[in-house]
Amino acid sequence: MKISLSLIGAALALTTGAALAQSQGVSKNEIVLGSIQDLSGPIAGFGKQIRNGMMLRVDEANEQGGVNGRKIRLLVEDSKYDPRNAVLAAQKLVNQEKIFAMVGHLGTAQNMAAMPVQFQKNVINFFPVTAARQMYDPFHKLKYAFAAPYYDQMRVGVPKLAKEKGAKKVCAMYQDDEFGLEVLRGAEEGLKAAGMAMAETTSFKRGATDFSSQMQKLAAEKCDFVVMGTIIRETIGGIATAKRLGFNPTFLGSSASYTDLIHKLGGPAMNGFYSTMATQHPYADDPSQNIRFWANKYQTKFSEEPTVFSVYGYQLVDAFLKAAGKAGNNLTTESFIKAMDTMVIPPDMFGTAEMTFSPTKRLGSDATRMSQIQDGKWKVVSDYMNTK
Repeated sequence: MKISLSLIGAALALTTGAALAQSQGVSKNEIVLGSIQDLSGPIAGFGKQIRNGMMLRVDEANEQGGVNGRKIRLLVEDSKYDPRNAVLAAQKLVNQEKIFAMVGHLGTAQNMAAMPVQFQKNVINFFPVTAARQMYDPFHKLKYAFAAPYYDQMRVGVPKLAKEKGAKKVCAMYQDDEFGLEVLRGAEEGLKAAGMAMAETTSFKRGATDFSSQMQKLAAEKCDFVVMGTIIRETIGGIATAKRLGFNPTFLGSSASYTDLIHKLGGPAMNGFYSTMATQHPYADDPSQNIRFWANKYQTKFSEEPTVFSVYGYQLVDAFLKAAGKAGNNLTTESFIKAMDTMVIPPDMFGTAEMTFSPTKRLGSDATRMSQIQDGKWKVVSDYMNTK
């Protein structure tokens, strides 16, 4: 009898444990989501904007009753843009706060460090704010990404713009980590396919503020086109340094540098800078009435103008809500995955391309286009380029 009861108890414990693993972060009245942002490090501007965009959509949803009767609770931790801090933040959110899904985690190296913590507890990594291939490849059932990867952005964007500009010597300055290397690798592959080659490269460590030696090296090589594996201050600092040296090549960055902070902080020196992108920056005076209305709503709530990173935060929560709603009243990790694997998210008012998912497709869209800073504002200057 004791043996039988012990066996039954063990079986019940295993069953209960499996059920809890499936439904962690979901109760009768609530869905708990987690996010890790840079709120005090080198790209805190991005992190705070993403957080605000997510909060705006969460508040809207909760005001309307939530998802299938469940309100959304969003918990945000600060990584300071450091992978070690990202691991600690993930451990807190996953193991202590018991989140259902990680949404909009910012940073390539940070996501790569945190994902093992999540996957051990069956926690989905949903729409991380990084366009690294590792966010969907290799395949994992708990990975969902939304944007064309930096690698593919550069693979199609660099040869296209280099050809348009008649570039003779393409070079690169990149951050010495997985993000910067993805930009570099994509550019090199695109040039190779176009019968060209990368003439010179130079790198810098994450957090660097002086780019004199890098730009002097590229200027000495007479580069007329420079691929920038940079984010905010490295883009501004690199280009500003080049201008002071009288070095004026065509500069092209990835979607990581597509932000209003480039022209707001960098000033007129940033005019002419190109970036690959997909979602338009939401200027308050945009010709679109819908974008103007959204931008005003955001500014009223947060007392600051929205940015494209605010839009990313808003969009990714909106996508999560759609999938969670489709999953039905019995929301579990498996029911959410089943819903996502048939999701089609149509183009939106910000010009974002359609996203589709399937049991074998974890990247929503592989389309990218280009914008250029003209007279202190981003302007779309190309149609979508399919990266496949």
